[in-house]
Amino acid sequence: MKLLNRFAALMLAATALSAPALADGLVDNVDGVTLDEKGRPERFTGILIDKDGTITRVLGRKDKRPEKLDWRTDMKGRVVMPGMIDGHGHFMELGFKALSLDLSDTKSFEEAKAKIAAYAAANPNRPWITGGGWNQEKWGLGRFPTAAELDAIVPGKPVWLDRVDGHAAWANSAAMKAAGVTAKSVAPTGGRIEKGPGGAPSGVFVDAAMALVAKAVPAAPPRERNAAFLEAQRILLSNGITATADMGTSLDDWLTYRYMGDRNLLRIHIMSYANSVETAVRVGVSGPTPWLYNDRLRMGGIKLYLDGALGSRGAWLKAPYADAPGQTGLPLQTDTQLLNQMSRGAMDGFQLAVHAIGDRANAEVLNAIEELSGSYTGDRRWRIEHAQIVDPADLPRFGRNGVVASMQPVHQTSDRVMAETRLGAQRLAGAYAWKSIAATGARVAFGSDYPVESPNPFAGWAAGFTRQDAEGQPFGGWRPEEALTREAAWRAFTIDAAYAGFAEKKLGRIAPGMRADFIVVDRDPTMAAPAELRATRVLETWVNGEKVWVEGQRALPVPEGGTAPAPVAAAPVAAAPVEPGR
Repeated sequence: MKLLNRFAALMLAATALSAPALADGLVDNVDGVTLDEKGRPERFTGILIDKDGTITRVLGRKDKRPEKLDWRTDMKGRVVMPGMIDGHGHFMELGFKALSLDLSDTKSFEEAKAKIAAYAAANPNRPWITGGGWNQEKWGLGRFPTAAELDAIVPGKPVWLDRVDGHAAWANSAAMKAAGVTAKSVAPTGGRIEKGPGGAPSGVFVDAAMALVAKAVPAAPPRERNAAFLEAQRILLSNGITATADMGTSLDDWLTYRYMGDRNLLRIHIMSYANSVETAVRVGVSGPTPWLYNDRLRMGGIKLYLDGALGSRGAWLKAPYADAPGQTGLPLQTDTQLLNQMSRGAMDGFQLAVHAIGDRANAEVLNAIEELSGSYTGDRRWRIEHAQIVDPADLPRFGRNGVVASMQPVHQTSDRVMAETRLGAQRLAGAYAWKSIAATGARVAFGSDYPVESPNPFAGWAAGFTRQDAEGQPFGGWRPEEALTREAAWRAFTIDAAYAGFAEKKLGRIAPGMRADFIVVDRDPTMAAPAELRATRVLETWVNGEKVWVEGQRALPVPEGGTAPAPVAAAPVAAAPVEPGR
């Protein structure tokens, strides 16, 4: 009942959002700042917008305003800047996480156990307890948690909880029993089952092994999927994000996006990357889809995985882990399999985005790109997602073949202590090497990898030029030689994140011909100290010339010239499986 009430509230809020203005208008009296084509700050005081939501002119203080307008908004001197773009996120997972058990804020194992117990007690009718966000490193546990420890909290009901990075999950005995997992179960290639005394599964499943239990998790019903979409959209818009790459769109996710677009409830721009070649072909048939819903949705690429994450020791390394000498990580597919998948997607013109965290994984993706570039020419923009640990000898290779390095600055601030433990000090020269990669000529696009990290782009922006966390640690920054300039880090969250998704002619700047995507904030980000930049409040978010979010309001006013869509009842959507643990 609580979930249904939550869905009803989200639908009511979404239907109250602004509809297209369908008239020419002026956003005036702003203290505006954007970046020009070369990434240099540029000031303005007004934006003229046509009825299609496209910018026609950017006005300075001395420019004459049109006498005849259909509507005008006076911003009263507030700061206006381009909407931020998240170059790597997981849209539906963000929504599911917000509506399920979230352990990401727990600082100790005891705190996590108490939160699990409270959630189970408050949700007695849920057949499974799902959620995630746990991090044994943050708890200081020094090991993975166990099924027995979950059994002591929730003994009879299945529990399945993702690790914070999404590359491991924690099950109790009831979940393993429901999935048919026993001591005889064998981990698939690219996966690992953590074992306890006697060789029985201890409760944690890494990477590909997660599927052994995930297959038994009940599918999310349509209303839950719709509620998750609306909540994810609200969270992103409230953080000033007007466009996002969705890395790993399933067919059911795509149906949800189309459902929302058909009912005029899709506000944000989604650059979709299918979760497999098969999904991309089923959606696009012979290539990327066109932009839909006034440039709000397009499937243009395919997301592939080559390895796991550092935290679960799934990242594929050239040499063993410093804190686990017998392990080098988990390649999720062979070189031949990777080449075949990339070739199949490139054959139909899809952009390829490959997850690679370890130095061995990054080298193998670069090898594949070099091999395929001779056959698949033109503007391919091969993407490497994360590119966290790179052998310094491989860094120059990023500057070849139009590679885009899709990186997340908040990972560096969250992972630095763990990375030092996993790798040792001698292997950090190519770790989170934003400046070195950018110096090769490769484009560096920034994102957050939400919900692994907070989608707040201002925290990522600050980390991008300081290499420090929210507490200003470490002093002077971690490996500060890899910091970008303030302007370059901003560009990575706007112009280059748009470029990474083949959207630079539509999104990323406030300029004539671009979509009127901008945010109103409480301070000038170009002048704020790092701590102040992190604390930036988003007051309003506009997409395609529509006001789609206002601070403090869940139901939004309709701007000048607009009419709100009528409330829509939740129509049936194909039921879809929840991502593991979400």
